[in-house]
Amino acid sequence: MQHNTSGHGAPETAAPERDERAQTDDQSPETANADLEAARAEAKENFARYQRAMADFQNYKRRTEEERAQAGRLANLAFVLNILPVVDDLQRALDSLDEKLAGLQWVEGIRAIQRKFEGALQASGVTEIQAEGEEFDPNVHEAIGEDIGEEGKVVRVLQKGYRMGDRVVRPAMVMVGNGQGQG
Repeated sequence: MQHNTSGHGAPETAAPERDERAQTDDQSPETANADLEAARAEAKENFARYQRAMADFQNYKRRTEEERAQAGRLANLAFVLNILPVVDDLQRALDSLDEKLAGLQWVEGIRAIQRKFEGALQASGVTEIQAEGEEFDPNVHEAIGEDIGEEGKVVRVLQKGYRMGDRVVRPAMVMVGNGQGQG
């Protein structure tokens, strides 16, 4: 055993360290209650922070899901807006076909292509806006002019209108009745 003489001739010994339990045992009940209340307050504050962080995360998750869905809707909308003129042109071509050509195989092929385009539109959630014979509705119809017929009613559709869900993609271009020609 080594002894350290620090000038006094007596060996130096380390003072016994007090562990935390010994310190808490020495505390008065009031101090212990105050420490417990402080720990409870800190735990409550930490739990509140945790709840706020979870709410922030849920909001972030919802926002990113909405943004992703919006991006998908915009991509579908761009597709629809690019396809509608093709569908219109195919319909006009088929409507203006000479009756002698109506039964030919290539004409039926064009009709099949038109149906596929219309099917792609339907798969994208696009529906045609009903117009002919309906009350004129400026939310879904675009009046190009007036024509003989019941006042305020759509008497002729010049270009079909479409909606995607509740959103009007393209209003129907129509002629509205002027109230003349009714018997």
